[in-house]
Amino acid sequence: MAHSMTGFARVTGQLAGSPLSIEIRTVNHRYLEVTPRVPEALRVAEPWLREAARQRLARGKVDVVVRWQQEGGPASDITVNLPRLQALRVALDEVAKAVPGGREPDVATLLAWPGVLAEPALEDDDLYRIVQPLFTQALDDLQAHREREGDALARSIEQRLDDIDAIVSDLRAGSANLQQHLSDRLQERLARLQAEVDPDRLQQEIALLLQKSDVAEEIDRLAAHVAETRKVLARQEPIGRRLDFLMQEFNREANTLASKASQSAFTQSAIALKVLIEQMREQIQNIE
Repeated sequence: MAHSMTGFARVTGQLAGSPLSIEIRTVNHRYLEVTPRVPEALRVAEPWLREAARQRLARGKVDVVVRWQQEGGPASDITVNLPRLQALRVALDEVAKAVPGGREPDVATLLAWPGVLAEPALEDDDLYRIVQPLFTQALDDLQAHREREGDALARSIEQRLDDIDAIVSDLRAGSANLQQHLSDRLQERLARLQAEVDPDRLQQEIALLLQKSDVAEEIDRLAAHVAETRKVLARQEPIGRRLDFLMQEFNREANTLASKASQSAFTQSAIALKVLIEQMREQIQNIE
């Protein structure tokens, strides 16, 4: 079953009496890249958010955004992290020496610096108990979105496989008349040249042309690739890389067919094949 690498999910809840939201956005990527962005107060959750995403997703660039701003509570619960503030002050002094004339940050800016103001820490168990099920729900919603997108991609690819099947059938029919076509073409050339050729020699030339123009193997391999692509689309696992490899094989047969084409119909079929293969390849770039 195809899953798209493009998806979005958003869930909301409450943490310590304050609104909490989790968003997951995914786009196509060669590998799996998970990037969580969480508030400083929830930084401890970052490793297991990343690991949970890795357990469910195989490929894609995954952005996880957690938004939470603790509200309420007495002001006495807020403390100033003096060592961090002093370190920040020292760093700002160094910057002022290196870049003279810069504007000094105001107090509000200093207090807004991550880690300067410390609010009561959340217990790890409470944090996990609340955030974990929300994140699981977000992953479920994301996977449902990616599955719907993947189904649409698979249907589009199936339509193009049907078109390739039709082209393969036409090529089989055309190749059956290839010997007669080559013989007629050679006879026409000889007639224009008003040349007489030994019948045995003529048959040798026709046989040589047939050998160079025979596309039976390419037709068989195209049919085999169509069947294999359909099997891969039905698999219950990530299939993007396998499909990408099959598109390379499709393209190889289309190129060989084009190089052997001795009839204009064969040339047109090769061009149509390459168009269909490129359309499938573009769709497959977004399949997990």
